[in-house]
Amino acid sequence: MFQKKEVIYSETIGVCIVDDVVKLADNKKESYNYYLLRSVFDKTKKAYIPVENHTVQLRNLITVQEALALQNEDQYDEKSEQVREEAAYVIEKNKAKTQ
Repeated sequence: MFQKKEVIYSETIGVCIVDDVVKLADNKKESYNYYLLRSVFDKTKKAYIPVENHTVQLRNLITVQEALALQNEDQYDEKSEQVREEAAYVIEKNKAKTQ
């Protein structure tokens, strides 16, 4: 389970922050926990993803080594914008930590 304020990758909105974990009810009045995800790059993008049994890929960010290797690939420019943003975000955050 991801924690509130954790930065992760969602296949639907890219690099995002877990803004909150909220309970939402369905039509049968059962409630379920959902991640409220907000895009790091576009504050207007948000998504509610079930904590359990979600079909959207959610994962930790790639490592700095993976980001650098990705940027050095010949087909880097052909990667999706979200993948390029993830690599740039990870590298930038690493630079900020080391300075």
